[in-house]
Amino acid sequence: MSLLTFALRNARFLAFGAFAGFFSSFGQTYVIALFNPEIRAAFSLTHFDFGLIYALATIASGTCLIWMGRLIDHIDLRRYSVVATAALATACLLLSWSPTVIFLGLALFALRLTGQGLMAHIGQTSMGRYFNRERGKAVSIAMTGAPLGAASFPWIVVSLGALYGWRGTWLVFAIFVAVVVAPLMLWLLRGHGARHAAYVTGLSPPHGADPAMAVVQQQWTRRDVLRDHRFYLAIPAILAPSFIVTGFFFHQLHIADQLGWSRAWVASTYIAYGGVTVVSALIYGPLIDRFGAVRLLPINLVPLGLSMLWFGLSGTPSVGLGFMVASGITSGGTFTILGALWAEVYGTKHLGAIRAFAASLMVYSTAASPVSMGWLIDNGTGIAEIALLCLSYIVFGTFLVLFAYRENGITSLRAFQASVSLLKKTRD
Repeated sequence: MSLLTFALRNARFLAFGAFAGFFSSFGQTYVIALFNPEIRAAFSLTHFDFGLIYALATIASGTCLIWMGRLIDHIDLRRYSVVATAALATACLLLSWSPTVIFLGLALFALRLTGQGLMAHIGQTSMGRYFNRERGKAVSIAMTGAPLGAASFPWIVVSLGALYGWRGTWLVFAIFVAVVVAPLMLWLLRGHGARHAAYVTGLSPPHGADPAMAVVQQQWTRRDVLRDHRFYLAIPAILAPSFIVTGFFFHQLHIADQLGWSRAWVASTYIAYGGVTVVSALIYGPLIDRFGAVRLLPINLVPLGLSMLWFGLSGTPSVGLGFMVASGITSGGTFTILGALWAEVYGTKHLGAIRAFAASLMVYSTAASPVSMGWLIDNGTGIAEIALLCLSYIVFGTFLVLFAYRENGITSLRAFQASVSLLKKTRD
């Protein structure tokens, strides 16, 4: 089935996944960071201070995501989505009102949990769970929402900020989420009950199925995943895009000042980032259906690595555009690959719990980069040196991921598990 035909047949549910990614922008770094100077001025914070508060809020949100993310395996998707959007509206309202640093930290925690965490989690988990044979296409189409948000939200933020200031902008966001986003998500989920019933039926093995096959098709739990050494080999490469891109986005205005770029130039590069990410995701989707997410994972960091090398060697405005293009290629691949990888390797029954844990690690990485890069900046480290340090990390992560999730390893492990299970049954 072609990508267009597939999109038309599943338009409503795919739109739900795309809008979940799009509205995750409210809690994403590229939106919050555009108010970086104003927030620091309002609360008398240094780069390191704000980076530390942001990091702590993000770490706390990632920890909560481990528990809250797994609830999607047990709660109706419609109810889960409504609660998440209501919490997102509350978080926006809290940031607009925050009178002290403590409330600022609480607001950032709530935004990171509900926006970056839960909204993105809802979109990716639902696409990975309810599509099987054409999971790659579903994830790639739905994941266009996140980069479209990255391309459009900076301009929205700059425009609203000029009219209402940073507090007024977040008040507008709170009203919009409550009045528009929540009803829209519910409308897009019309008919979901039948879809979920069909999914539950598909989890049950056919009557009279071979016992060995039943073991091979067994769904992994989060505890099983934590015992799988391949998961830890893949994690550095999986975390690299979120760590590096978040750090550069968070300190984007400082980087622009250091290299002599205008704020308008920085905002304009997000259009390139969003467009390239969409194209990259749509290309990766059919490739995943054909080759599998496992095979594509090792090549995903190459564009980002090349951009770090370029950043380390040059400081012209074109480097910023090149970084955004390369980040878009890698981000599009990351969104799509991770949307399919966990379901492909570990099954879909416990996908919410597994993906929530992996997502929490990504959230931790987005907490580490602003504060670590902020510390380097405060101590006089240039952006070129930071880029080269990031390049070293990319090389390390790419090397490790070459040894993770090889198809023969997966097949051998599951065959071994099937043999052990049959042997136990024979003895009994």
